Amino acid sequence: MIRQVTLKHGIQVPCLGQGTWHIGEDASQIENEVQAMQWGIEHDMTLIDTAEMYGDGKAEILVGKAIQPYPRDRLFLVSKVYPWNADRLHIFTACENSLKRMQTSYLDLYLLHWRGEVPLAETVLCMEKLVSCGLIRSWGVSNFDVLDMMELLQIEQGVNCIADQVMYHLGSRGAEQNLLPWLMEHAMNMMIYSPLAQAGRLRTALLNNPALQAIAERRKVSVFQVLLAFAMRDPSTFTVAKAGSKMHIQANREAADILLTENELEVLNQQFPCRLHAHGLDMV
Repeated sequence: MIRQVTLKHGIQVPCLGQGTWHIGEDASQIENEVQAMQWGIEHDMTLIDTAEMYGDGKAEILVGKAIQPYPRDRLFLVSKVYPWNADRLHIFTACENSLKRMQTSYLDLYLLHWRGEVPLAETVLCMEKLVSCGLIRSWGVSNFDVLDMMELLQIEQGVNCIADQVMYHLGSRGAEQNLLPWLMEHAMNMMIYSPLAQAGRLRTALLNNPALQAIAERRKVSVFQVLLAFAMRDPSTFTVAKAGSKMHIQANREAADILLTENELEVLNQQFPCRLHAHGLDMV
């Protein structure tokens, strides 16, 4: 059984879920992607994260196809609304469209994808209305740093935010310095995206790091699995990682069972230290 993380109000989610960015966009791969997602569900990865932005709704459509064989209460479905749709004129239609694409009657968690020009107070009121209408069970935000969260908490009912989804991995640790402690203090959880870093020089540097390679070789796992285990080490956070194939999602699931030792974590901290000065979040 995959480790569970307890959120506000006793809600439990798997520590590792399935991301869907760039999934559902290639018609020739959809069947493989559906089968991979279903394998993940059958192996405890019942948290699925998507967004209206991903493929202009194509990822949500794929999720809808994949989840049909399963009881709804077995799943924890997350989607995200564009910031320009997060007002009283658009959010209800946006949410209903996401539900239609996913072929479900409610979302377990609905996130503001990033901060835009709509006043936060208006978005909070809309989120609360969606909860009262039964279209969502809870709501949160994404790509909010501490100052954004502090402003959110000044809004009536802002305290009902249950999670902040941010980018975090071994090479991008800004969130753990100020944001994570703040969230824990206020009974909110950090939801991690891009735990394996985006493609490019940073990911290449991680994959070629001798310390990471040594840990992976000693454990007979991949460097990717070590990176994923690092992102999941904090019991108050939960993580989503994309996988478009059954082989990839199997590797992700195996990583959820890896517990890095204190010595291994010390080595990684030396190689990739969290900066001593405060700095903002990275995001994609």
